[in-house]
Amino acid sequence: MAKPAGGPKVTAPRLTPVRLADLAEDPAPDFRRGERYDGVRYTRAPADGLELSGADFAECEFDGASFNETQLRGASFRDCVLAEVYAPVFTAARSSLRDVEIRNPRWGSAELYESGWQSVRIDGGKLDYVNLRGSKLVDVQISDCIINELDLGSCTATRVALKNCTIGSLDFSGARLKDFDLRGTEFRSLSGLGSLAGIVVDEHQLTLLAPLLAGHLGITVA
Repeated sequence: MAKPAGGPKVTAPRLTPVRLADLAEDPAPDFRRGERYDGVRYTRAPADGLELSGADFAECEFDGASFNETQLRGASFRDCVLAEVYAPVFTAARSSLRDVEIRNPRWGSAELYESGWQSVRIDGGKLDYVNLRGSKLVDVQISDCIINELDLGSCTATRVALKNCTIGSLDFSGARLKDFDLRGTEFRSLSGLGSLAGIVVDEHQLTLLAPLLAGHLGITVA
């Protein structure tokens, strides 16, 4: 059967560029839980171990900040750039990211479950474990990134693209996907085969998935 002219239609993430201007410099920030921070540039700001649950950052830039074991549960980032952010333990469950660019992050264990991401892009970086279970992802692009383990179990993901990434294990168990573009990304193992409706793969990836899908469906290849 001939393929439809032009190939399958895949809706790409709709990303809003983050443009920051006239930011105030704060060389010694006094971060506090639940406070709002607006229009500030933080260069190599030390935030390790702070309690910042519910903090609200709008039109802020973080350059080289360290968030190791910082509690960012329920924090909000809007129109922000996070560049070279370092965190062996990154704790931001139930946080909200909208119109955010994350450049070359270095995260170890990133607890981001039940978060809400809209118009978020991650470029480059190395992430050991990323837990996005139960999150809602809309218009998200992750490119040129190395991720050892990416947990998307029970998430809702619409217009998400993983481009030129290298992923160890990828878990889609219980996920609901639409226009989830995995083309061009390498992965070693994939779980949650019953939740792959809405995913887009290339022909090479399909050959890798074929034996897994056969086993999942009880198909015997003789």
